[in-house]
Amino acid sequence: MTETPNPHIRDADTMTGEMRPIRRAVLSLGSNLGERLPTMQGAVDTLADTPGVSVVAVSPVYETAPVDAAEGSGDFLNVVVLVDTTLSVHTLLERCRAVEDAFGRERAQAATKAAAPRTLDVDLIVVGERTANDADLVLPHPRAHRRAFVLRPWLDVDPDGQIPGQGAVADLVDTVDDSTISRRGELHIVV
Repeated sequence: MTETPNPHIRDADTMTGEMRPIRRAVLSLGSNLGERLPTMQGAVDTLADTPGVSVVAVSPVYETAPVDAAEGSGDFLNVVVLVDTTLSVHTLLERCRAVEDAFGRERAQAATKAAAPRTLDVDLIVVGERTANDADLVLPHPRAHRRAFVLRPWLDVDPDGQIPGQGAVADLVDTVDDSTISRRGELHIVV
């Protein structure tokens, strides 16, 4: 995956006048509680309204059995969203968490082994070629290359997508079990 439209093009921050590179970021959205589709539509709309973020594409909607989830968890609706951003990686992460919070996301306790059901999950998968490994953020997302609910929708909107250090999304999708994911052609998120 390349940083697009061009890593050498810079965009002026309207507040400070500071010039920042435009990077392509890949976000994975999921919901398995409440009004799943309206929640995800609201999250995409909120991201699109974020200064320094431009939504480029949204994948088709997929329904997926929960992975590493608590017993009785409902199926997730999932999409991948491509954005161009001038935000720093940590600012983009903060924005993703704020969007989750705005849609009622309750964070599980660190000691909980199984993932709790959630109204909204917004994961930062990649931001250009940027890597990070700190207490708040690991980039690229450490499990994205093993998750059909990330790879399959990503391939739909970015056939040339790459996960730094892991390879091409088109190749990785063939290595994962996609038996618990199905495309929901009747459901749509609009940009």
